Amino acid sequence: MSGHAQIGVTGLAVMGRNLARNFARNGFTVAVHNRTAARMRALVDEFGDEGAFVPAESAQEFVAALERPRRLVIMVKAGDPTDAVIQEFAPLLEEGDVIIDGGNAHVADTRRRERELRERGIHFVGVGISGGEEGALHGPSIMPGGSAESYASLGPLLEKIAAKAPDGTPCVTHVGPDGAGHFVKMVHNGIEYADMQLIAEASHLLRAVAGYSPARIADTFRTWNEGRLNSYLIEITAEVLAHTDPVTGRPFVDVVADRAEQKGTGRWTVQIALDLGVPVSGIAEAVFARSLSGHAELREASASLPGPVPRPLDEQEAARFAGRVEQALYASKIVSYTQGFHQIQAGSERYGWGVDPGAVASIWRAGCIIRAAFLDRIRAAYEIRPELPSLLADKRFAEEIGAAQDDWREVVATAARQGVPTPGFSAALAYYDALRADRLPAALTQAQRDFFGAHTYRRTDREGSFHTLWGGDRSEVSAD
Repeated sequence: MSGHAQIGVTGLAVMGRNLARNFARNGFTVAVHNRTAARMRALVDEFGDEGAFVPAESAQEFVAALERPRRLVIMVKAGDPTDAVIQEFAPLLEEGDVIIDGGNAHVADTRRRERELRERGIHFVGVGISGGEEGALHGPSIMPGGSAESYASLGPLLEKIAAKAPDGTPCVTHVGPDGAGHFVKMVHNGIEYADMQLIAEASHLLRAVAGYSPARIADTFRTWNEGRLNSYLIEITAEVLAHTDPVTGRPFVDVVADRAEQKGTGRWTVQIALDLGVPVSGIAEAVFARSLSGHAELREASASLPGPVPRPLDEQEAARFAGRVEQALYASKIVSYTQGFHQIQAGSERYGWGVDPGAVASIWRAGCIIRAAFLDRIRAAYEIRPELPSLLADKRFAEEIGAAQDDWREVVATAARQGVPTPGFSAALAYYDALRADRLPAALTQAQRDFFGAHTYRRTDREGSFHTLWGGDRSEVSAD
């Protein structure tokens, strides 16, 4: 006999606990379970007045508390812990029940789990949830994959707890079958890596080249946040830069070790992009920048390498340079999103998911970490041209990046002259120039490959594959 809880959450660390509270606050009866029962009791004791919770100390009690079809959300660490929870609960479920993985799972794992559980008549939904612990409680951006049937059961609950865009639209959509939801969340995090790197480079340039203090950079970012760069990440960057360390009285950023860590989704984005043959150079540079920051011994051994002596700018020069940095940041940001959406489209085509990029942009407008004002324009661009091959093929974005390019180039050139590393800005500009180039040096690369490995090449003047017999008379033969 089924219970009366509409949804269940197992795994009550911060994200799981807040997600359970979000469901309860929105009028749903929520079964809660944790491997350590004390954590479950603490949730009910502390937040029981927020809504209807059904505590369950065992897996059997938890499943019995759920109404049919049962909807069971797993909020545990990715990898083996997730598989262990699935193995514990799946035998207790029945045909038509739904297991939801709300963690940052690798898309290959999600596709495997979906396939295995489908064979048992159980729906498996990989759900990307973005917004951190605050978003989980107050309204995240939600990216569910899985079958259409599972979304029919789960969707109304997710739409109730999701963040709401400025026009009131819930920031959740059925992304596509099997691993589509976790794939899109992975790319979201890859764009997040690139966005954070670009913002950090902009701050570094304003300090190292323009000579601004962290407090003045904070003011600059607040101004930028009132315009086209309006976003959550710009907003919090201003707060971080304005913060003073209470222990030392120094700017907070000066007492934080400059070694950035990562949990893996950015790295997965780059790895899978390589498998798909999609260039995400901006995201890759952001991942590598974090990696390089952590190699303390390598950096220490290289600290005495020669480089240029920075030339301080006067007040007027610094103000002009700050304006150029805003242009470079905006243009590079467009490139990052262009690369991310290209990867989503490529993944969707490879796996037959039918992901709607406009719908993805729509659900990223609120709740998630990369929420930004210009996502509404991205949504509109794909709504007007669903087949849009690239954001840079949109007339308005192309005009904006064209207008920014002179300042963008000057910022990258100034950074090189001053010895300030800008891998994100530089990679984004190189990508832009590669796209618009009439010819690339890839012709020479392919000729080299044919020379040493007989890898063949194609010609510009006729169809087919060819190989040159290098040496002797260097005659050409058809390789078809």
